[in-house]
Amino acid sequence: MAPIAKRAGDKPGGQGVLRIIGGTWRSRRLTFPGRDGLRPTPDRVRETLFNWLQPWLPGAACLDLFAGSGALGIESLSRGAGQVVLVEKDDIAVRALRANLALLEARGAEVVQADARVFLQGAARPFDIIFLDPPYDSGLLQDCCARLAAGGWVRKNGLIYLEAAGDRDLPLPAAWTLLRSKRAGQVGYHLAKNDA
Repeated sequence: MAPIAKRAGDKPGGQGVLRIIGGTWRSRRLTFPGRDGLRPTPDRVRETLFNWLQPWLPGAACLDLFAGSGALGIESLSRGAGQVVLVEKDDIAVRALRANLALLEARGAEVVQADARVFLQGAARPFDIIFLDPPYDSGLLQDCCARLAAGGWVRKNGLIYLEAAGDRDLPLPAAWTLLRSKRAGQVGYHLAKNDA
């Protein structure tokens, strides 16, 4: 997950608090480790995103490729997704994800500890919705978009959420169409569709 301005509770070694904003677990608060570069997608952005996604979420298979705090994947489950795979490489964040999912008694969730690029080298599993929120200055957004498009990870008419620094151009593959795009402060957030 990409770093933005620090907020209270985001101190390395401390804990942050994630609030689920809709669905079955609405208003539940979960803690996540205060790791450098790890922050949940802001509530206002998540509210808009999940308003966009609501018609497609019930029963959807989702991939949260840079899961971090689990904000997007857990929110998806809360709002009716059938399956969510949360990929995260940080060991402490992975333990927190598993603990939070156990606390919620979540069904349909799978946590995979892996680097996103290594994960995408494996056998493709097509998903209905993919959340793509890598660290902003890592160069991973373009690389992962290309791997997702080429590898068969997104179902035809599947949706891809992309989050990036607000001043960056989006590296959309030719088969993806941009459906929605907004900005909140330093954050640019976008929804694309796979036409292939």
